[in-house]
Amino acid sequence: MKVVINACHGGFGLSDAAFEKFLDRKGIAWEKQHRGDYDWHEYYHAGHLGEDEHFLYSREMTEDRSDPDLVAVVEEMGKLAHGEYSVLKVVEIPDGVKWHISEYDGFEHIAEDHRTWS
Repeated sequence: MKVVINACHGGFGLSDAAFEKFLDRKGIAWEKQHRGDYDWHEYYHAGHLGEDEHFLYSREMTEDRSDPDLVAVVEEMGKLAHGEYSVLKVVEIPDGVKWHISEYDGFEHIAEDHRTWS
């Protein structure tokens, strides 16, 4: 199984181009709006520009880091997929392993689930 992680301090994030490609792969029609005060864009379902209930939030949409579309976009785009504060990496783990993403200050790694008691 392939999983996307962030391999630097800062936090997981896709570039605008990578997020657009991800949305296209998902078959989601979208529109973007430039944030005037900032150098980024906000994404909405097509025909609903600026409507909060139709906001496409990249962190929520990319929560499943083993999503085949997410993995494909990162593999295809390489460095162009990196967000402003991220260096994305595809890690392959054995099938059947129960895992989770652990992070410190945005720098992530994949850990196998273990049993714990307290």
